[in-house]
Amino acid sequence: MPILEREKLERDDLAMMRSLWTAASGMTAQQVQVDVISNNLANVNTTGYKQETVNFKSLLYQNLETAEQQAAREEEGRPTVLQVGHGTRVGSIGRDFTTGSWYATGNDTDMTINGNGYFAISDGYEVTYTKDGTFRWSNTEEGLALVTAAEHPVLSVEGESIIVPEGVPVSSINVDSTGRIFHYDDDGNPVDLAQIQLVQFANQDGLEAIGANKYRPTTASGEPLMEVENDELSKSKIITGYLEGSNVNIATEMVNLIVAQRAYEMNSTAIKTSDEMLQQANQLKRT
Repeated sequence: MPILEREKLERDDLAMMRSLWTAASGMTAQQVQVDVISNNLANVNTTGYKQETVNFKSLLYQNLETAEQQAAREEEGRPTVLQVGHGTRVGSIGRDFTTGSWYATGNDTDMTINGNGYFAISDGYEVTYTKDGTFRWSNTEEGLALVTAAEHPVLSVEGESIIVPEGVPVSSINVDSTGRIFHYDDDGNPVDLAQIQLVQFANQDGLEAIGANKYRPTTASGEPLMEVENDELSKSKIITGYLEGSNVNIATEMVNLIVAQRAYEMNSTAIKTSDEMLQQANQLKRT
């Protein structure tokens, strides 16, 4: 076989090897997409869950022109650049923090937030934040405390557990839209007990999800800002007897799942095609 033809076949082999890795990167990226969609669908009934989305970015591009060809193109003023990409990768996985639909529970200790606020809770080791307002009154060593379904104390604006004094019946406890917890004395006068802490973040997209409907602040999100201490923040309102559902759109997720599946299949087909072309090129070199 002439040397020039052999060199051309070798270049074609390299191109086919590039296509194998390019298609493989597409399969890997679509697998992550399916993983995220599966997680969204699994949490379609999770209280306060925020839908995740995958953003993709292209990989590096290779210039197919030699230095002489590039110089000639620039001298002639031709705008077309001969480049070929090397596939894709996952750029980021973000969250859609739009409010989910509310649903009534009939339980006065269930709370939802109308606004950008988050509840502050403590597990004894760190303070985390949540949109899940599934709260209950529970007997603790300190007294009757407002806790989550996992028995973690809900924090007040003072950063402490919300404790009801002994002798105050639970049926007489009220929570207003600002998070103020109070009851009426024998004379019908309101007596303040505590105020639920509501916080906001400068960039809630930077929050780290740690499971159990909880978020941890990061450098990207900034430190939590208490609404009672920041007049510039738009104040949230607490609505009792309701919970915020997941904001996952099942129809959209099913469409995205079909698209991801088809993209995965097409990348798989590209790998098979490249393999067949590489096999044919190898057979030509033997002749």
